[in-house]
Order: sequence, then C-alpha cells, then structure tokens
Amino acid sequence: MTVTAYTLAVLLDLFCLFLGYRFLFQPALAAAGYGVPARPDGDAGAYLSVKGLRDGTFGVMGLALLAFAGARAEAWFMVAVALIPLFDTLIVLRNGGTKAVAFGIHFATAIVVLISAGLLFAV
Repeated sequence: MTVTAYTLAVLLDLFCLFLGYRFLFQPALAAAGYGVPARPDGDAGAYLSVKGLRDGTFGVMGLALLAFAGARAEAWFMVAVALIPLFDTLIVLRNGGTKAVAFGIHFATAIVVLISAGLLFAV
C-alpha cells in the first residue's frame, strides 16, 4: 500500500505541474479543457496565468512535502487541496460548463485526491 500511496501522490503533484504549465503556455487549450473556455488575449489572460501559477505551485508544494515532511504532511495537504477541484466543479456549473466536465473531471479529481489522502494517512 505504501508504494500505491506514494505513487498516486507523486502523480497528482506532477499533474498539478502539468496543469500549471498548460495554463501558462497554452492558456486557450487549458481553459477549454477546464470546462469554461476563455480567450487569453482578452480580459481572461491574467486570470489564466494566475491559475497556471497556482496549480504549478501546488504541484511543487506537494512534491516538497512528500520529500521533506513525509506522508502525513502530504496527506493533510491533499485534504486541503481537494477543496480546489470541489469548487472548480461549482465554477464550471455556474459558468455554463457541462455537467460531464464538472463532475467527470473536477469532482472526480477531488475524489481521487481524497483517496490519495486516505492512502497516505494509512502509510
């Protein structure tokens, strides 16, 4: 179970880094994948950059916690971070995104992050 817990945590942290990169360097594609399309050359450009920086930073923080503070610290981090995809679900729904994206991507991500936290607490 330890290998599974650490592997899932690292994959989720790396996924945050990927999302951050994508919002910083491919913002239109990233916004469309998020479920609420936005034009980076319009008013949304700064917000897409902020999202990219936020997601990337969470990835770095997660990896640092896992490497230097251990599984329990990473587990609590995952519990806190799970709030983001939960609220992303609501944001997508409030802004005309589809239920499939809201629940199939964002809510499902929150569940996977909470499963990761549970596995890390069990280590």
